Amino acid sequence: MLYHLLYSLQSQVSWFNVFRYITFRSIGAAITAFLILCILGPKFIRFLQEKQIGQVVRTDGPESHLSKQGVPTMGGILILAAMTLSTLLWADLTSGLIWLLIGISLFFGGIGAIDDLQKVSKGTSKGLSPRGKLLLQVAGASIVGLYLILHPQYDGNLAIPFIKGFHPDLGWWYIPFAVVVIVGASNAVNLTDGLDGLAAGPVMISSAVYLIFSYAAGNAIVSGYLQIPFVPGAGEVAVFCATMIGACLGFLWFNSYPAQVFMGDVGSLSLGGTLGAVSIITKQEILLAIVGGIFVMEAVSVILQVGYFKMSGGKRIFLMAPIHHHFEKKGWQEPKVVIRFWIVSIILGLLALATLKLR
Repeated sequence: MLYHLLYSLQSQVSWFNVFRYITFRSIGAAITAFLILCILGPKFIRFLQEKQIGQVVRTDGPESHLSKQGVPTMGGILILAAMTLSTLLWADLTSGLIWLLIGISLFFGGIGAIDDLQKVSKGTSKGLSPRGKLLLQVAGASIVGLYLILHPQYDGNLAIPFIKGFHPDLGWWYIPFAVVVIVGASNAVNLTDGLDGLAAGPVMISSAVYLIFSYAAGNAIVSGYLQIPFVPGAGEVAVFCATMIGACLGFLWFNSYPAQVFMGDVGSLSLGGTLGAVSIITKQEILLAIVGGIFVMEAVSVILQVGYFKMSGGKRIFLMAPIHHHFEKKGWQEPKVVIRFWIVSIILGLLALATLKLR
């Protein structure tokens, strides 16, 4: 809205010309999302407390987590609100990619909200059935894949890191590929969201990396120099990534240890799914495995634990899965686990950015 309103007046007020720059609007979007969280956060937390929308803790989890019982949850609603409002203010709303990202973030947020509400109403840690949740996620992700494959300026080619000139065309198979990436990212972030600030930090770091990739992909000169796929309109996605950074940073103000509020599935499923969608749009899908290495590690730890438990007749690889609980069981304090995972996430983000010069 600000972009369309103020940039149109740049002939009368020359200063408004700055709204043409994606970098300026990205900074404005991040700050706006952060301020929305900081201003509305306390009131929203009180609202959740009054409605008794609190966390239901697993009885088989670490004993230190029992004190988290009843802490307000579904704070992801505030994250989504900040991202959406900030995007509407600062992004170019004629971009179909922007509306696609708003749609997928709200759709996955809706799935998470239903899951959270069922947990609260039942008083258990189980909400939507795994099958029902997966079907809804697949439906939402399929829309993203279908939209992109039908887009006249998009194709089903993959960009393979470290390999120049090799871009296999998946054709219509790009849709199921997109589903795997988006649904996988959504559930991986959901599994990571188990400690105070653990999910928000790596999501913020991953968003910052993809902000850079989206800006580069949307610029024909920069993308050509860096030998990455040029995606017309992808530069505007940088503004959306900036709202994710600002919203997660603002949420950490209240979610840092000891947390005053949890994001819940409404936040984690949405943020993960949106990250997956951004990686698809920017043609850096495979690189998400590096950028979001923390999320991959968390998901793989659960898969290995469950698989080995069934095959070995009850034995375990980790003391507890996801892997952040394993380190808690080994005696690491919760803040130490979180900060060290953030450090690893930063290193992985830098490695991903380094691939820009290794193509």
